[in-house]
Amino acid sequence: MSKNLIQFIIEEQRAIPSASGDFTGLLSDIVSACKQIAHDVNKGALIGVLGSAGSENVQGETQKKLDVITNEVFLKANEWGGHLAAMASEEMDDIYHIPARYPKGKYLLTFDPLDGSSNIDVNISVGTIFSILRCKDGVTNPTAEDFLQPGTKQVCAGYALYGPATMMVLTTGHGVNGFTLDRDVGDFFLTHPNMVIPEDTAEFAINVSNQRFWEAPVQRYVDECLKGKTPGGREKNFNMRWVASMVAEVHRILTRGGIFMYPLDTKEPGKGGKLRLLYEANPMSFIVEQAGGMSTTGRERIMDLKPTGLHQRVPVILGSKNEVERVTGYHKGL
Repeated sequence: MSKNLIQFIIEEQRAIPSASGDFTGLLSDIVSACKQIAHDVNKGALIGVLGSAGSENVQGETQKKLDVITNEVFLKANEWGGHLAAMASEEMDDIYHIPARYPKGKYLLTFDPLDGSSNIDVNISVGTIFSILRCKDGVTNPTAEDFLQPGTKQVCAGYALYGPATMMVLTTGHGVNGFTLDRDVGDFFLTHPNMVIPEDTAEFAINVSNQRFWEAPVQRYVDECLKGKTPGGREKNFNMRWVASMVAEVHRILTRGGIFMYPLDTKEPGKGGKLRLLYEANPMSFIVEQAGGMSTTGRERIMDLKPTGLHQRVPVILGSKNEVERVTGYHKGL
């Protein structure tokens, strides 16, 4: 049988002389949380966790019961191990301080506990996204400011996909690897080593119902894709996809190529985009870039952005390098 995830990480860490066991321990706690979430998502209506929680998160979005449950699972799985200084979640207004009864560590963890949760009631793939940062030396009581690091500072980023099979895909800055959960054994095993995104693609993913709100460069790009080989279009025909679950969209791109776009639009002016920089855009950008893809706002590299707030939103255009470069070029007037 292939390596399990923790064995893989331990062997990878051995190549770094300064590495300690803290990172492996933290990742083990994250894996435990994702296994529990996979169980809860899989049971769904059988354990009464579908439907609305009757509350809103900090972004004003209606929370599903599983949003609340999975957030709590992630907090409880990761607070006690002594690896973290603090956590930040898409579902919480402010950062989560490690309870005083537990030791503190040198890492910060950001996460979206259940990405795509609007799909949960209709049994479509959802996922968890996470990012690990280092806490600054000497900081024993982190504040929100300590989380506002550019994506280039990430130590690790990953996601769990709860689909027909449960998978975990992650990077520590040395390529991207995918692991599949064997439910009988209870472990994630390496099944997709060295995942690489093809530079060219004939698939794009975007919510076309928002077309009237898009900026001209995105209008131009999508129009050309829709025209395909007809006059005014491209040299090939394109297929369009849209799952409304970022984890599912990115996983498809990692598996067979494609471009995913949630661009800047005028639907909600002033928000700066739809997706959250710390919980979605940065970790997915790290993964995509490590797999040979590209990720921008349309104007600049996402991972170069200096975050200004815990829940900052940004436009996202990521995937196969040549297509992302084309859309970015259109934004620059090329």
